[in-house]
Amino acid sequence: MLRTPVCELLGISVPVICAPFGPWDQVQLAAEVCEAGGMGSLGTAVRSLPQLREQWNSLRGLTARPFAVNHTMRPFDEEAFAATLEERPAAVSFHLAVPADLIARAHDAGILWIQQVSDVRQATSALESGADVLVAQGGEAGGHSGDVATMVLVPQVVDLAGQTPVLAAGGIADGRGLAAALTLGAQGVVMGTRFLASHEMNVSHSWKQRIVESDGTDAVKVVNSDRVMPPFSRPDGFGVPRSLRTPLVDMLRDNPELVDSAEASSRLLNAVIEGRGDEDMPFTGQSAGLIHDILPAREIVTRTLREAEDALRRVDSFR
Repeated sequence: MLRTPVCELLGISVPVICAPFGPWDQVQLAAEVCEAGGMGSLGTAVRSLPQLREQWNSLRGLTARPFAVNHTMRPFDEEAFAATLEERPAAVSFHLAVPADLIARAHDAGILWIQQVSDVRQATSALESGADVLVAQGGEAGGHSGDVATMVLVPQVVDLAGQTPVLAAGGIADGRGLAAALTLGAQGVVMGTRFLASHEMNVSHSWKQRIVESDGTDAVKVVNSDRVMPPFSRPDGFGVPRSLRTPLVDMLRDNPELVDSAEASSRLLNAVIEGRGDEDMPFTGQSAGLIHDILPAREIVTRTLREAEDALRRVDSFR
């Protein structure tokens, strides 16, 4: 079974991490990924503290294995962050900014910090701020991502990071992606879209089915997303979401002035809290082109590992 140094650091058995999905409920998914030997994640965005505590308690009731709690700057919730430190997950993951002050607070609480970055400048800032693990997320990724492709970004960040482990994200949905990431110097992968299309992920079936039926070109950057997304809590926030096309996504691109920002924002927020959102902005990466079925999360993990081992053996046979 594939095992890299980051597994020892995070207390996991295999180098597969499930991405956080903001406000969507992913407790069952996180538990299954953890039980398969990887690291599950829970998002916090726009969830109330009682809801978050309920999710944390539910996850701890389903698995004793390490998991990560994610925070972002869109928006940042101080109350939720302080409660996370009290909860003491194995790691805090963070994206959409590099907050040195929050990293220090997590370390003071004995919690590891996993920092997502989308270019070399952000990676440099994360290393200077003391991040324990970097996630080099290519622009292929769903949700908020940058402009540099995974194949270019990962070796850049690996070269910069030295002894700090790097995980690859963006465009990875199977074992070939994991094998490629390892070849580029990463120690594992973070997969989002592949786990969205899992039995356990608590989003609408229509969203999952659209992923299965989509090609990579169907996942587009949401131009003018600031008109309907929460504002960044700090001025150094970064990232533009990638989503499957919808009438709202097309209107934001073609006629943003016709979008009623207040109405659309409220509608989108209510939808995602209920596990929907696919009617307006179904965050999805270009790896949708590699996903052809909806699978149990454990099978996704085990299949990814098996395919990676097969891919690495094929490469070795060329020598």
